[in-house]
Amino acid sequence: MTDAIEVVLVDDHPVYRDGLAMLLGSLDGVTVVGTAADGREAIATVDARQPDVVVMDVQMPELDGIAATREITTRHPHIAVVVLTMSDDDETVFAAMRSGARGYLLKGASQDEIRRAIEIVAAGGLLFGAAIARRVGEFFVSGPPTHVPQDLFPQLTAREREILDLLAAGRSNPQIAQTLFLSPKTIRNNISNIFAKLQVADRAEAIVRARDAGLGRG
Repeated sequence: MTDAIEVVLVDDHPVYRDGLAMLLGSLDGVTVVGTAADGREAIATVDARQPDVVVMDVQMPELDGIAATREITTRHPHIAVVVLTMSDDDETVFAAMRSGARGYLLKGASQDEIRRAIEIVAAGGLLFGAAIARRVGEFFVSGPPTHVPQDLFPQLTAREREILDLLAAGRSNPQIAQTLFLSPKTIRNNISNIFAKLQVADRAEAIVRARDAGLGRG
């Protein structure tokens, strides 16, 4: 690339932020034009600097990186955001994607990986890990989960009704987690809540109740 890619770094840990700024600033073709310590500061810095790429942490004070990414991509659709975080759970990954992030890397990524991500998203591409790409592909092949009417089991949340519908369809916990892009732990917690709210003793009894109500047939 003939022109340097201008980057804003956002991270609430000053040592990591300053170290990454020095690292990226040493690369040919990359110029760090600003840094920010939280989501609100990130938005203001991006508004002022108009970079090509924002490298964004997720967990920060004031305003988290997901909300900041959503605001930045709404205000400036031409600016690409790469999420760089410690969080590797499905919920965070897909929340980042829904907010408009074009890339997702874990802290600990090499200098070359970070540079490659910046170059790819600056050129209009997307960069996610292989496992994430597979899940996205499966989502578009199978489609989103079937909507379950709210009048069925009104004591459950919308998410719990979705999970109960998949339980009734005979899905295992890992399959439900993959379908809904949630972590296995989140699925286990939701199923425990479902059992308590429906006052059932186990999975089999919950499935019977759900099928009697017409769930699990989608």
